[in-house]
Amino acid sequence: MSENITVDISIVIPLYNEEESLPELISWIDRVCTSASFSYEALLIDDGSKDKSWQIVEELKLKFPSVRGIKFRRNYGKSAALNTGFAVTKGNVVITMDADLQDSPDEIPELYRMITEEDYDIVSGWKKERHDPLSKTIPTKLYNGVTRIFSGIKLHDMNCGLKAYKGDVVRSIEIFGEMHRYIPVIAKGAGFDKIGEKVVQHQERKYGVSKFGLNRFVNGFLDLFTITFITRFGKKPMHFFGLIGTLFFILGFGLTFWLGIDKLFINQGATLLADNTWFHIALFAMIVGTQLFLAGFIAELIGRNSPIRNNYAIEKEI
Repeated sequence: MSENITVDISIVIPLYNEEESLPELISWIDRVCTSASFSYEALLIDDGSKDKSWQIVEELKLKFPSVRGIKFRRNYGKSAALNTGFAVTKGNVVITMDADLQDSPDEIPELYRMITEEDYDIVSGWKKERHDPLSKTIPTKLYNGVTRIFSGIKLHDMNCGLKAYKGDVVRSIEIFGEMHRYIPVIAKGAGFDKIGEKVVQHQERKYGVSKFGLNRFVNGFLDLFTITFITRFGKKPMHFFGLIGTLFFILGFGLTFWLGIDKLFINQGATLLADNTWFHIALFAMIVGTQLFLAGFIAELIGRNSPIRNNYAIEKEI
């Protein structure tokens, strides 16, 4: 990948209907990067905007040669925008930020320093003081707490849009669905586990309205379970389904065997096995165990035919 690195920093900015904020944001980024003597590119990923955002991007490209733009035909979501941007970055360090001016470009130099000098794979922003209503901050705290427990990554603000990465990180991972919330978890699963945090300034929204509703918190928890399973068992699903299925089957078979011994030799005058509640529990356990085992077996067959089944994170090669 090193031959493609031509700038110090790639700044990936997903946007959706942000025509008012874009000129101010790019001017701010250019001022900060020029002052710090950084070579940079600003990748503006227009996620199917319905306003004049793309027209603004074209105008900014004429004024700022470091601006690059990609426009989607329709709205696919932030994960798609980030994944597309990551695939074409040229920077040694990649920084992501939102387009609504709530992330401050003044944080760029310190984020860059933490990646290059302190050798972090990822530095995640922490909006310690937020300018959001309680309806947003309380669910966010709950979401971050649960994520820390499940992932083992000690970040206070997992979903902060302002993050910095080594270039190798973003070019080694794939983001899909709505997994942009869990990029640190995905990266950790790929072997990039030096993850740091920096308190960043959270600006009040200056233009427009938030594009996210409360449903993102419900979806966020579901995505957490998905990514946790994929990172731990994505290449070995039988270790999950097969183990649980085997335990269920052994439990059901053992209980059935005991009921048979009890009926034949101990309590011969007892009720019929078919009338015994424990017999139905044992039968249910064996059926569930068999189904789980087969699910694991089928998942292994699917995984064996996956084009990415042997994709592994290689750190160095000589």
